[in-house]
Amino acid sequence: DSVQAWLTGELGTSTSEQAEWQADEIYLALPRPGGDAWLSIKLPEGDFEYEHTDRGWIAYFNDLHKGRHTGAAWSWFIDLFAIVCLVFCISGFWLLSRYANLRLSTWPLVSFGLVAPWVLILLFMH
Repeated sequence: DSVQAWLTGELGTSTSEQAEWQADEIYLALPRPGGDAWLSIKLPEGDFEYEHTDRGWIAYFNDLHKGRHTGAAWSWFIDLFAIVCLVFCISGFWLLSRYANLRLSTWPLVSFGLVAPWVLILLFMH
């Protein structure tokens, strides 16, 4: 707890990660979305090294998309959002099936929209 307070006060960062203890050093990983940091404390002197890396906004949004180093609240949010998207898709298919007889092009277009991404994956992702 006192190390957490020191990290917040001195370096403006915090962590929920467990520290790695060795005879002469404490190492603490400080991962975060779009970047990384680490802290090494030399024992018994108390000298420390701290490195902070920012990989930019593209990496930040990529990590948010994947839920990497984002915490439990964000993980729950993206899971709930995925469920809502599935409900939206299923209700869309239900509406299509209900009104498809009014347009002949409905099911060919829907089939193309479902098959085209799989063809691209099979052909171009190696």
